[in-house]
Amino acid sequence: MSFFNLIHPDVALDALPTIFKGLLLTLSICLICGVLSLTLGMLVALGRQSKSRILRLSLGAYVQVFRSTPLILQLIYIYFALPFAGIHVPPLPAGILGLTLHYTAYLCEVYRGAIEAVPKGQRDAARAIGMRNRVVMARVIMPQAVRTIIPALCNYMVQLLKDTSLLSVVTVQEMMFRGQIFAAETYDYFTVYSIVFLIYFAVGFPGIKLVDYLEKKMKKGYASRSVIKDESTKVTTTKGGKS
Repeated sequence: MSFFNLIHPDVALDALPTIFKGLLLTLSICLICGVLSLTLGMLVALGRQSKSRILRLSLGAYVQVFRSTPLILQLIYIYFALPFAGIHVPPLPAGILGLTLHYTAYLCEVYRGAIEAVPKGQRDAARAIGMRNRVVMARVIMPQAVRTIIPALCNYMVQLLKDTSLLSVVTVQEMMFRGQIFAAETYDYFTVYSIVFLIYFAVGFPGIKLVDYLEKKMKKGYASRSVIKDESTKVTTTKGGKS
C-alpha cells in the first residue's frame, strides 16, 4: 500500500479548517513567547553581570533549574501541581509562562556568552574616556554581542515554534492539540498527523534556511574583516620598515 493510498482527501479537507485555527494560535504563542524570552533573556544576562551577589546567585539558580529539567515537566508542574499550592493558572497563560521561563533561561546564557566574548580591552578603553558602565554596555558591548548571536537566537525561535506542540499536555488548543482531537474523532490518525507534520515542516523549514543563511553571512563578514585587518597590518609593517 502506497503512502498516497493512506491519505483520505475528504478527511484532510475536513481537518484543515480546525488545524489552521490551531496554527494561528501556535504562531501567536510563538510570537509572544519569543518577544518575552528575547527581552527577559537579555535582562537576566545583564543581571548575572551585576555586582549584587544575591541577584547573581538568585538568577543563576533560576537558570540552572530551568535548564536542568524537561520543558514538558515544567509545563505540567505549572498547570497541574501549582493548584495544590493554591495557585491556579489557566491553560494558555500556563503554557506561555512555561515556555517563556524555559527559553529565557537558555537565551540568557547565549547573551551572557556573547557579552563575555567581547574583549575586555574595549570596556577598559570606553571607561578610560569617561563612559559610564550603562553607556559602555549599551553602546560598546551589546551592539557587538547581539550581532554575533543572531543566528543562535533565530535557531532558538525555530525550536520554540516546535516546542509549542508540548502545550497540548496542558490542554492549550494549538495545532497539535486540535490534530489529536480530530484524529481521535475520525480514527484516521495517518491522514490527520500527516497534515500536521507537513504544516510544521512548511513553517519551520524557512526558519532553518534563514539560520543557515545568517550563519554564512556571519562567516563571510568575519573573513572579510580578517582580510582587511591583515592588509592593514602589512601596510603598517611596510611603512615601519621604510622609515
